[in-house]
Amino acid sequence: MVKKNNSKIQKKKEKNFVLIFSMIMTIFIIFIGIVFPKNFNLTIKTLFNKFISQFSPIYLILMLMITIFCIFIAFSKYGNIKLGKDDDKPEFSNVVWFAMLFGAGMGIGLVFFGAYEPLCHFANPVGVMHGSKEAVRFSIQQSFIHWGVQPWAAYCLIGLCLGYFQFRKEEPGLISSTLNPVLDNRKFKKNAGIVVDILTVFTTVIGVAASLGLGTMQIGSGIAFIFGIENTVILKILIVAVVAIIYISSAISGINNGMKKLSNINLILATILLVGCFLVGPVYDIIKEFFIGIGNYVKDFIPQSLGIGFSNNKEWLNNWRVFYWAFWISWTPFVGIFIARISKGRTIREFVLGVTVLPAIISLAWFTIFGVMGMDLGLDFAKDAIMITETSLFKVLSHYTFGTVFSIIAIILLFTFFITSANSSIYVLAMFTSKGNLNPDNKKKVLWGILQALFAITLILSGGLDTLQKLAIIVSFPFAIIMLLMMYSILKSLKKDLFYKEEAKKLNNTNDNINT
Repeated sequence: MVKKNNSKIQKKKEKNFVLIFSMIMTIFIIFIGIVFPKNFNLTIKTLFNKFISQFSPIYLILMLMITIFCIFIAFSKYGNIKLGKDDDKPEFSNVVWFAMLFGAGMGIGLVFFGAYEPLCHFANPVGVMHGSKEAVRFSIQQSFIHWGVQPWAAYCLIGLCLGYFQFRKEEPGLISSTLNPVLDNRKFKKNAGIVVDILTVFTTVIGVAASLGLGTMQIGSGIAFIFGIENTVILKILIVAVVAIIYISSAISGINNGMKKLSNINLILATILLVGCFLVGPVYDIIKEFFIGIGNYVKDFIPQSLGIGFSNNKEWLNNWRVFYWAFWISWTPFVGIFIARISKGRTIREFVLGVTVLPAIISLAWFTIFGVMGMDLGLDFAKDAIMITETSLFKVLSHYTFGTVFSIIAIILLFTFFITSANSSIYVLAMFTSKGNLNPDNKKKVLWGILQALFAITLILSGGLDTLQKLAIIVSFPFAIIMLLMMYSILKSLKKDLFYKEEAKKLNNTNDNINT
């Protein structure tokens, strides 16, 4: 009897609450979205408006704090500490590492918004005449703020904390592990950790599903625009199904095989598209606006980050700046965990600079090239192009040499970015629901891969993509609080780490002197 009872207790202890509850929450949201779409959309819209209006200053201050914190850590005395043991070496070359983190971190967003956002700001600027030179400068500056250092700093914070606690402190690869220094009570730590990890999984599912929905819509619109095929629901479902098969297969094959190869393909295609469009576009204007944009970006970084100057345009600020900040935060668990997984053996300084500076420069160049190409076609074109978000890029490219070729490359790039984002996310979801196991079993990868595809299809059928983006932002708020705690937690642990390291060094020097 005692043995039977003990075995029952053991089984109960081994229940994976993170997997169970995150699955229940995900399936519940899908069910509500299908069965009660109007009520669901209305509820989310109401909550979203309250969140944005009440908490917008928190998002603005937090993102600036995170950026300053990451820069401080990189150039502080902690910069030489490794994400791993002192003798650990990086698993991937710099090029492969960058390709993988870039594909996971921006991917679809660059292709989707690369032409659309600058054209929006050009046609509807704040404080200047639309279609003017000042509107061009305003457009580039706002695109730089939204897609520059700050989103990458948010990813960097999560990746830094996870990489440090996972590889140096040998903690499980979970967000809850990064809070151990600030959660002292053992029972509270366990319960709070479960809640944090469930929230992380749910935030990841929602944020990635929204991105995959956007990618599907743009791929379908691109195919329809170029080949004259009707962009039906069947076409979109077919796109999701084909991509799902590929990204699940890629995730199963592991990081060193499928995911690594796809990331390299991404980098090659993105480079061809970026350089090719630069050469066929208005080269002088692109170069000029890029450097003027960099100057304005650096000069006005703090006031722009805090929304100073938009006091009479709070609606614009909430719809753009705060929306982006909240959406980036909803993506931080997935991207941060993934880049932590591929960054073992790198120093904190190398990690921070590699994750923030280089990807930000590529993003700024991307928005300058496609933005200037679009704005150079005039105000009337800009107003027409932004009528349908998904076709903005293809309309811009159609006015330039090799436009069809570049459009086809863009569609292929959307596919590959779609796949890398999806397989990175299902790897992360499988890892999180396997108690932080760095090599989760394939069953969980397949499970999350199928669920993610079904989620994207559900959104397309119900037309609830905008609602899901808003839900991602609502869910991101408690995660913003977690990020604040993570900054304090890693700083506390780094201080202790460096103290013990210096004490050990003093002891070794003393022993050497005695021996001498």
